[in-house]
Amino acid sequence: MNQTQTAALPAQRYSAVWILIGVSFAHLLNDAMQTAVPSAFPLFQSTMHLSFTKIGWVAFMLNITASVLQPVIGYMSDRRPMPSLLPLGMVFSLLGLLGFAYSQAFWMLLVSATLIGVGSSVLHPESSRVARLAAGKGRGLAQSVFQVGGNTGQALAPLLVAFIIMPHGPKGFLWFTIAAVIGIAVQLYMSRWYAGQLAGGSARRPAAAGVHRVRSPHSKRFIAGAMTILIALLFSKFVYIASMTGFYAFYFMDHYNLPMSRAQLCLFALQFAGMVGTLLGGPLADRFGRKTMIWISIAGTAPFSLLLPFVSPELAFVLCCAIGLILMSGFSVIIVYAQELMPNHVGTVSGLFFGLAFGMAGLGSVLLGWISDMTGVAFAIKLCAFLPLLGVCAFLLPRDSKLMQQG
Repeated sequence: MNQTQTAALPAQRYSAVWILIGVSFAHLLNDAMQTAVPSAFPLFQSTMHLSFTKIGWVAFMLNITASVLQPVIGYMSDRRPMPSLLPLGMVFSLLGLLGFAYSQAFWMLLVSATLIGVGSSVLHPESSRVARLAAGKGRGLAQSVFQVGGNTGQALAPLLVAFIIMPHGPKGFLWFTIAAVIGIAVQLYMSRWYAGQLAGGSARRPAAAGVHRVRSPHSKRFIAGAMTILIALLFSKFVYIASMTGFYAFYFMDHYNLPMSRAQLCLFALQFAGMVGTLLGGPLADRFGRKTMIWISIAGTAPFSLLLPFVSPELAFVLCCAIGLILMSGFSVIIVYAQELMPNHVGTVSGLFFGLAFGMAGLGSVLLGWISDMTGVAFAIKLCAFLPLLGVCAFLLPRDSKLMQQG
């Protein structure tokens, strides 16, 4: 290596760090806008007299759009990376926010939710690829930094809804358009860096993205079995999160006879602790193993989720912290585990898992809305408390060492 190449290395690392921070910040803005929608469900219920089933359909449209589009975008970007999609996704989110601010009918809520879902579906696969490209050897840490941006946005959303949207009604969503405009500017910068990497050939060479294109020694049956287990774990995690973000506020207000602001504080605690858990999950998995962190993150949540519906509001706040810290620590690890299982299909895997996460949350929201209308929101919350028990399925995952046989 000559002197010029040696001198360039620190600058490249410095640039990669800022790109990782930038892609995480864009994730923060995106998820804050997206999470603000279910956090505002009590507002829409009171102003538009929506049933729980209709609320579930709004959540369904928000999530199912991302579920369907993300695997498609991930698959396409594996063949032809598309930097221009990064700012375009924020444009869709901006339109969705304007729609929520001026919605006068139920169908307008559905269209607005769909637009924000499109924006989110565009962001995740390509941004995950950018994070991996900037990661170097610390893939677990890079995915955690990327994910922690999203979790931070999710944590801030309930507070922003409580103190910005609620006092102003639906027009409060106009304040979120500022975040969308900032996001467009950030994503424009990210897309230029990404395009520069492509022009230099670094992103086109599999080795530059940390992927060695070799023939996998694992059979399709082996891969399908591991992927099925990961999908079952995603189901338990994201349907439970859908129950908390979409319906727990109703349960909290009814059960404790307390105002919405107190319920939003519990959701903030859940999401803020989740941010910390996400940041810790990747490095801990790099040190102690992906499989270990995955089963701890799901099954370890069960004792707290089972207690949550039966405790005082003060203890509920504490339990929400514990649930967020443990449950959220596993998603970035699941993504990296799946990428190592299928290293030649990074974009497809990222799009598939982000898409499944949103799709399961959307379908779960419709089902939970129907159950809440039929039996009451308290029954739905208590039923979902058992979902983290599915985390025991993680014991069936192949050991990390078997995955590393690929390269």
